[in-house]
Amino acid sequence: MGSRITDSALYGHLWGTDELRAIFDEPARIQSWLDILAALAKAQADAGLVPQAAAEAIAANARLELLNLDLVQEETRRSGHSTLGLIRGLQEVLPPEAREWVYYGATVQDLTDTWTALAMKQVGGIVWRDLRLIEGVLLDLAERHRGTIMAGRTHGQLASPITFGFKAAGWADEVRRHLHRLNESSGRSLVGQLGGGVGSLAFFGDKGLDLRNRFCALLGLGDPVISWTSSRDRVEEFVHLLALVASTLARIGTEIGELREPAGPDSVGSITMPHKRNPEMSEHLVTLGRMVRSSAGVVLEGTVQEHERDGRSWKAEWVAFPEVCLLTATALQLAHGILAGLEVDEAAMRRNLSGWEVSEKVLSLLAPRLGKHRAQALLQRALAEGREKGLSVRQSLASSDVLGAYLEPKVLESILDCVDAGAAPQMADDVVARGRSERAEEPEVWP
Repeated sequence: MGSRITDSALYGHLWGTDELRAIFDEPARIQSWLDILAALAKAQADAGLVPQAAAEAIAANARLELLNLDLVQEETRRSGHSTLGLIRGLQEVLPPEAREWVYYGATVQDLTDTWTALAMKQVGGIVWRDLRLIEGVLLDLAERHRGTIMAGRTHGQLASPITFGFKAAGWADEVRRHLHRLNESSGRSLVGQLGGGVGSLAFFGDKGLDLRNRFCALLGLGDPVISWTSSRDRVEEFVHLLALVASTLARIGTEIGELREPAGPDSVGSITMPHKRNPEMSEHLVTLGRMVRSSAGVVLEGTVQEHERDGRSWKAEWVAFPEVCLLTATALQLAHGILAGLEVDEAAMRRNLSGWEVSEKVLSLLAPRLGKHRAQALLQRALAEGREKGLSVRQSLASSDVLGAYLEPKVLESILDCVDAGAAPQMADDVVARGRSERAEEPEVWP
């Protein structure tokens, strides 16, 4: 049982996934740190900086199950140092001749920033996979409903007609841009960190640059070219990309009664109003988006650092970065489930067309004859007067003495009887074609 609701046995599934917890839970993080230390020792042995036997001993014993975690915890608290407890715990299980070669010439950020890059690589792969799953569902919806007429909405009010396929295609296109961003960012984000005290690699003499390159390569990361201890833009870019993703999913989760999220036979819409079917999952997407943006703001604060290292800034990432990743992964999983089982109520979409949404089409007919701005003013007045009298849009236009001379009855009838969504269906088609073409050419695995 956790003291935080995000770790609750009852509610934890709403704030993280098992897949992401397998990356960020403490045992996984400590093992990843041990793997990094083993890679560092191997790279140093290859460079002649550490005895080969010591590097082999470190690699053989850098295993979580061998460590006395009580000792690691005690030494961390006693020393007040972020990683000294881990160092001493690993030293305890090493032969004496290997103990002084642990963490040789490295510092906290070399370990934790490199771990962050490895975590970004794992999380990015999951985000890539899930975004493509969501995009696939959205492209199917856009194609299936390219001509399904519904009311467009602006400022929360009914506006001109669109199609549901157009709306779904807009979501799909936004998801595709996130995939582009993720793909473009991999070279910037997935780099290791090895710089020592101030990033100069001075501890390693003239072997520093080659050592860093080898160290990064062993871990499957790129070489950063220059130490980035106080340059946090890599982490910030990744975190804010996830914030964009979570915000897109939150936008999709805004339900308006024409779409229904899937519900199982045991689902309870309202415990006091049995007729209701509350959009619980859709609402939670909005909540998750808010939480992601909040934590992303904490990471952005780390942009401003003092000099070469400033723990006041980058240590905040230790809390905020996992939160962003866990919450975004949850949103992705939730959104895919909603969209895969989405119920589209075409009849409700039709019912919500009030008739007044033809005003833009009527304006386009009047504008060449009266001038756009004059036509807009006259049309607005005629429709407002009709509403006050309780008339329909058809009656409002027909009863207008001013507009009657410019609205031939047959033309007006054709406009009123035919709901026109403009180029919405064609734009949906174009998004579907482009999306499927790009999907066929790109890898299924990132990076």
